[in-house]
Amino acid sequence: MQTSKLRPVLKAVSVLNKARYVTSVNNVIPNATESVQSLKSWDEIPGPSKLPFISSLHHFLPMGSFYNIDGFELLDKLYKTYGPIVRLPGLFGSPDIVIIYDAESIAYILRSENLTPKRPGFQSLEHYRKEYKKKSGKVTHEITGLVTDHDEKWKTLRSTVNPILLQPKTIKLYSKILDDVANDMIKRMRLIRDENNMLKGDLSTEMNLWALESIGVVALGDRLNCFDPNLPADSPVRKLIQIVHDFFAVADKLDFKPSLWRIYPTKSYKRAMKLYEDQENLNKYFIQKATEVLKTKRADKESENEKGILEKLLEINEHYAYLMASDLLFAGVDTAANTVIPTFYLLAKNPEKQNKLREEILSCSEKRPYLKACIKEAMRIMPVVSGNLRQTSKEYSLLGYHIPKHSLLTFANQHVSMMDCHYPRPNEYIPERWMADKEDPLYHGNAHPFAFMPFGFGTRSCIGRRIAELEMETFVARVVENFQIDWFGEEPLKQYQSALNYAKGPFNFTFKDI
Repeated sequence: MQTSKLRPVLKAVSVLNKARYVTSVNNVIPNATESVQSLKSWDEIPGPSKLPFISSLHHFLPMGSFYNIDGFELLDKLYKTYGPIVRLPGLFGSPDIVIIYDAESIAYILRSENLTPKRPGFQSLEHYRKEYKKKSGKVTHEITGLVTDHDEKWKTLRSTVNPILLQPKTIKLYSKILDDVANDMIKRMRLIRDENNMLKGDLSTEMNLWALESIGVVALGDRLNCFDPNLPADSPVRKLIQIVHDFFAVADKLDFKPSLWRIYPTKSYKRAMKLYEDQENLNKYFIQKATEVLKTKRADKESENEKGILEKLLEINEHYAYLMASDLLFAGVDTAANTVIPTFYLLAKNPEKQNKLREEILSCSEKRPYLKACIKEAMRIMPVVSGNLRQTSKEYSLLGYHIPKHSLLTFANQHVSMMDCHYPRPNEYIPERWMADKEDPLYHGNAHPFAFMPFGFGTRSCIGRRIAELEMETFVARVVENFQIDWFGEEPLKQYQSALNYAKGPFNFTFKDI
């Protein structure tokens, strides 16, 4: 598309950006025959053109308009080129996806969906749990997990585990042990620093170790000892560390990039199936080990202690306990690690905010609103998840277009949360906006309520939210309490988009003792 042809669109988008929200009428279509006629069709939704056989691939090849662009930059260019609704044609048999940049439209879809909204995503993992295992003669179950199940099966599992994983009293049980993990990580950081106060090795690897040790306490009921420098290379813990590290990388190749695995078993497909199987076997090993420890504790008359998450789940359904351990490890490591790294970066680049946070932490106040605000603002600017996916359960009229039933919609949450119509001075790290009074122009309540959703919305919202918040708040507080975090050099911290938004090295941090 020529630049001259784009100018009217870009001007329209520029005007649109200055508006409070995109004004539009969105509706569920009650009578498709009558209502659809007044709407533009699915095929008329603006987006990259497609060619026979290769679909829209030519746009992403050398000389293409979106070549070598990804992540937020790609979302931003699509928005500026096509507007608040964009259709991306599918590749190699995958369906088209429509990207929504309008907060009000996002709210409308999420509020209009049924009580069991379908959120596709990790199709290769779903394939392994539901099809591959069955073909391989392995034991299968009707319910396969919150990540891979939908509709009534998902509802059965979610309604069973909700009272346990979202119970504040239960989550508080982990405060002390997660603080122990944080303090042990502080000791490790001191040991692996060089003479310039930089951490030797890869920071993201170290943060993954902290996150795995933290979520392992919850998912598997005990410390994994990830920080032990003498762990044998072939130990179950070392294997689990490597599998968790590889998990998202292989899923990204199969589920979020063009791949032929749905047509024939590619090399990446075979590697993924082996990886998923190894993870499953390791989880079983650790849960069996944890079960034996729990039996010993009960025999020693420690039953007066409040039961943890794993123990409560085991009492309800052993299979459910295994599933939740698997999904917590799957979803809780890279996400936590790649939230705290941007938080450290933004605190390092804004030393006055870091000093203010340290004052709050050293005051020993039980409530730490500024700590929560610092992490929240980091998640707004550099979120670990760029968007949210839904498969519609009904037909919609959206921004003047007909959205058929079973369509795939992606909500561009990262892009929406950086719009100045929602958050003034959006590129600035201002934790105070989350604590400001209503009269303050920065007050976060002036934004559309669906402009920022780091943990999702409704029944499909993140079940590990309370655990994740406790982990991150505990660790960030301990790091800021012990170290002055600095960032040297002009090059900013960057994120690259894979299945998640990953912090990308080099990591120019220094951690000086306070």
